[in-house]
Amino acid sequence: MALAKKIWRGIWKGFLYLAGFFILLIIGLFIYLYSVARMQPPKIADKRSLEWQRTQLSATAFTLDHNWFRKSRSGLYELYVEGKPFERGVAYGKLAQELVKRQEDHFTEQIGKMIPSRSYQHFLKYFIGWFNRHLAENVPQEYQEEIYGVSFSASDKYDFIGTNYQRIMNYHAAHDIGHALQSMALVGCTSFGTWNDRSEDSSLIIGRNFDFYVGDKFAEDKIIAFYKPDQGYRFMMVTWGGFTGVVSGMNDQGLTVTINAAKTKMPSGSATPVSLVAREILQYAKNIQEAYDIAGKRKMSVSESFLVGSALDNRAAIIEKTPEELAIYDPGGNEISCANHFQSKTLGASAANREQLAESASPYRYQRLQELLRQQGKNTVEKTIAILRDRKGINGADIGMGNEKAINQLIAHHSIVFEPGKLKVWVSTAPWQLGEFVAYDLNKVFAMNGLEDDREIYDSTNIIPADTFLQTADYRRFLNFRSLKAAVVDKQPVDVERIIADNPEYYHAYVLAGDYCYRQEDYAKAKRYYEQALTKEIATKAEKDHILERIEQCRERL
Repeated sequence: MALAKKIWRGIWKGFLYLAGFFILLIIGLFIYLYSVARMQPPKIADKRSLEWQRTQLSATAFTLDHNWFRKSRSGLYELYVEGKPFERGVAYGKLAQELVKRQEDHFTEQIGKMIPSRSYQHFLKYFIGWFNRHLAENVPQEYQEEIYGVSFSASDKYDFIGTNYQRIMNYHAAHDIGHALQSMALVGCTSFGTWNDRSEDSSLIIGRNFDFYVGDKFAEDKIIAFYKPDQGYRFMMVTWGGFTGVVSGMNDQGLTVTINAAKTKMPSGSATPVSLVAREILQYAKNIQEAYDIAGKRKMSVSESFLVGSALDNRAAIIEKTPEELAIYDPGGNEISCANHFQSKTLGASAANREQLAESASPYRYQRLQELLRQQGKNTVEKTIAILRDRKGINGADIGMGNEKAINQLIAHHSIVFEPGKLKVWVSTAPWQLGEFVAYDLNKVFAMNGLEDDREIYDSTNIIPADTFLQTADYRRFLNFRSLKAAVVDKQPVDVERIIADNPEYYHAYVLAGDYCYRQEDYAKAKRYYEQALTKEIATKAEKDHILERIEQCRERL
């Protein structure tokens, strides 16, 4: 008995030593993660701009020296900033401080919905901090300073996530993270261009849908930003509160940049965010070759297509970039199309791209775009917008409202059209790309000397009317479908037949109905809905595999 007790005490003592070791190891790991995750801001010699105060012109218009910010009747916000990096960041933050704070609220709220576990959220906080520990080192000093300037206007209530500077810097990599996690369906864009004999007046026309979805609230407050930096070219871009990167923009040389995600593997570490590579191109390139050279200087952690249009070249090309390679796709004709796969000889033949072509919605959407360009004949701004609003499948098939295979997936953050030779741009208003497209003339905007009174700056003579789809019963049914979809996701009781009735040609309506019945343990009904989904146009292989797996699970439970 004494020997047994002695052995037991030895085992227990060994266990305590082992447990203590692992506790110390975990504590040490968190201390390490915390220490390496801290991101130091750049050193600024002159911080006098922090003392600036904005002047209020109206309830929704403010000025700060020559910088200004206002809300247009269109629902879009308009921002003008100029000067040195830190100063224009401070001006941006002070002028749009409500939007900077609100955008972070919306972003964190949506992340909370996607990842409801608080413990997992805390783990991700440290993981992303560790993953992005070298992020600032890959960001040009100029943009570090600008982001730092903006960060002084960020909310203090998210200090538990990181410092203001750390958070705003990390948000610039959100597109890259969402891109890498495409199963979250954050990214899936379409862009194209025509020129010479493919445009009615031979001018270059570029159109794009930015389908980056982080919840409806995230897309509510779009900013049309006009920049006059102390170095480089003046430019405009569509953005949101606190974001200084570029996803869609044009500079005063008539060079446009839009970005489209391509197939990528999970990044092994941070690099220059895609949006800041696009920003550098927009600010410092006047033609396609200069854009290509800038893209070649930067290391990226994900794969991306940059559709670059150039008034000086009177054409467009696609710069394709992966973490390892750089290529350019020039169609050789007078039009170009871009979805979410590569087209150059080198990257187009890669294993990752072949997988993208076989398993994603990209090639189908690309084919529909090519079909519409042929049908439309010589292109115009109005025809470009009509294509961007197209909700149908190949040969005009009804593939349901909101299908990722459609050009218009009814999730767009914004849609935009450029006429680089005329320095004109049209930006969509809510909802998605269905509202009016408001026109801006960069020549006129950059000729302004501040904002003396709260007045409209868009070109009211060139507005493109809202889509008539907004007045239809189908649109009202789609809104109801979205409400029911949200209820299913939130595990609330719904009428599954109503989901299908509101969007009968959409495969995902049947998947939602099947998932709802599966949770209710009504496996026979769930199986029937899943089987019906298989008769519709399914967007991706992953979704089809999910349906087939659920059918098999239902069979096992019947």
